[in-house]
Amino acid sequence: MFTIARAVENETVISKSRFLCHLHRIDGEDEARAIIEDHRKEHWNANHNCTAFVAADGLTARSSDDGEPSGTAGVPMLEALRGRGLTNVLAIVTRHFGGVKLGAGGLVRAYGGAVTAALDRAELLEIVHWPRLRATVDYDHAGPLEALLRSREEVLVSDVDYGSQVALTLAAEDIAALRDLVNQSTAGAANLEEADPVRLERPVS
Repeated sequence: MFTIARAVENETVISKSRFLCHLHRIDGEDEARAIIEDHRKEHWNANHNCTAFVAADGLTARSSDDGEPSGTAGVPMLEALRGRGLTNVLAIVTRHFGGVKLGAGGLVRAYGGAVTAALDRAELLEIVHWPRLRATVDYDHAGPLEALLRSREEVLVSDVDYGSQVALTLAAEDIAALRDLVNQSTAGAANLEEADPVRLERPVS
């Protein structure tokens, strides 16, 4: 799945009606509803403030036509988000009516197209879940191992805990290769245990 790096604003004009789309990153449904409420207060004089959002890594999705004919605004906006595989994104399309009726089909294309146009301007981040390992080693191995791992772009060192031994919490897309790297560096002296995966966001190349 993907999300956006930062907020985006884009305007399209169709048959004299202005469709202003705002995209926001959100952590969840409560934040989305708070942003929607603030937006409607700010744009109180607009004809419609239609919304759609996806959150919780795709498990939560909501949309609103805000007075437009049922199914002509929120649903196509939501489909535009889902069509890009997005989550944790809120889209708000504010319409200022230009005097020309678009009909149901025209509204569907206008609202979906407004979100798509804004997404074309967005910087996307890919959401990945890397498996993690907890590697426990003695102090003689800890320094060289940490230095080696931090030098590798494909490895994330998320935590180092110093106790009677040193425990490094590590993540990598290829967990088997990570195990081999740790074992080679420590001559098999590391105690390796699996840990919960970590959620990461990385730029889309």
